[in-house]
Amino acid sequence: MADISEVWVYLSASPLMFLTLTLAAFQSGSWLYDRSGQKPFLNPVLTAVIAVVTLLTLSGTSYQTYFEGAQFVHFLLGPATVALAIPLYRQFERVRRSALALVASLLCGSLTAIGTAVGFGLLLGASRETLVSLAPKSATAPVAMGITEQLGGLPSLTAVLVILTGILGAILGPPLLSLIGIKDWRARGLALGTASHGIGTARALQAGELAGAFSGLAMGLNALATAILLPVLWRLFF
Repeated sequence: MADISEVWVYLSASPLMFLTLTLAAFQSGSWLYDRSGQKPFLNPVLTAVIAVVTLLTLSGTSYQTYFEGAQFVHFLLGPATVALAIPLYRQFERVRRSALALVASLLCGSLTAIGTAVGFGLLLGASRETLVSLAPKSATAPVAMGITEQLGGLPSLTAVLVILTGILGAILGPPLLSLIGIKDWRARGLALGTASHGIGTARALQAGELAGAFSGLAMGLNALATAILLPVLWRLFF
């Protein structure tokens, strides 16, 4: 055991250790997801998060130490988000024809996401600080955290809630949409992008480029709508 501990201390000092760990956890999660027949509850992001958190907890490794190695993956979030413009460009004509419905759906979705989050928080007796941290949960993490910080909430709590929202949306969204009879891939992509941002968009892209294009557009526009609407609504009602 002493030898194993010494090896771990040596490996954990290398930034490549946690980069490799992150990639291996996600790849293992993707393999398991495909082998299961793409069961929603075996979403690769969820599996990877559980595996990494478990290992860090068991080894007593701090998040700061982990992030020093995994920050390259974090850096790639920017280029990956920009790359969503490719399917959007390819589907631009369909997006243009659906512009009015898209805007109406986006506004309804954004307001619903904010309203239900705050409503459930109030019913459960959440503090004002928790409510404002919960409200932007369906916006992408950097935007949501910025809004929370501006309104006096807890950005770290918002980050956790955003990730949970994305994972739950990716797991429950597709079967729920099928259950209620939503078959149009434009509508399905729009719903996933609005409700569960980047993780939902990744799930939509697995279904096809059309769903991915609408989901990526919804993710970006919902972030903008939340950044505009939430501060106004918060100052009006709170």
